Amino acid sequence: MEETATSLRDRLLIRLLFRLGCRVSEVLALRAADVDFARSTVTILHLKKRVAIFCSKCKARLGKRHRFCPECGQEVNDATIRQKRHRRIRTLPVDSNTLDMLGESVRCRNTNDHIFEINRHRAWQIVRDCARRAGLPDLVNPDTGVTRGVSPHRLRDAFAVHAVKADDSGDGLRLLQEHLGHASFDTTARYRKVAGNEHRQWYQRLWRKAGELEPHLPTDSDFAHS
Repeated sequence: MEETATSLRDRLLIRLLFRLGCRVSEVLALRAADVDFARSTVTILHLKKRVAIFCSKCKARLGKRHRFCPECGQEVNDATIRQKRHRRIRTLPVDSNTLDMLGESVRCRNTNDHIFEINRHRAWQIVRDCARRAGLPDLVNPDTGVTRGVSPHRLRDAFAVHAVKADDSGDGLRLLQEHLGHASFDTTARYRKVAGNEHRQWYQRLWRKAGELEPHLPTDSDFAHS
């Protein structure tokens, strides 16, 4: 996808989304001042919003599927929605090639302002167009069957899956959680399911044991030893 990009800006966008696994909002908020060239790091401002829903009568917290308030019993026709922007900061290491691209971009712009002066929609278009030129097919969700094109968030997913394949130990998953900025470990752990072939390998080993090609039917002696 990088090779099909038509400008340094577009190549850098693709690289940061995949090499750092950042959210598109985090990449677009990146400023030249956030890059520490001496330490080979970038400072990322976590910008994900969290939506909270409350009953308009008693102000009790509601879930998205609630039809009736669990506290006062009133039917939820109207609800108060509050959005909270969590402003957390995390510092991420950057590989030397990506750091060189960042340096080139900063020198060309000669400013400490935003590295990318584009909006989310334009970023999505860049990723989509690069994927098409690279000949990448649409992605199919194996659980739902829904087909989607390559998007900025799919590059973040690709980084996470790549990281889990490289190191799926407990320490590796905790480092990935910190790198991605996940508040919950469960969110990070789902990538292990996506990346792993443990279930398939386990199932295949059932029939490979002792060179058997067919399942072994249990006998009375099997139960006697169990």
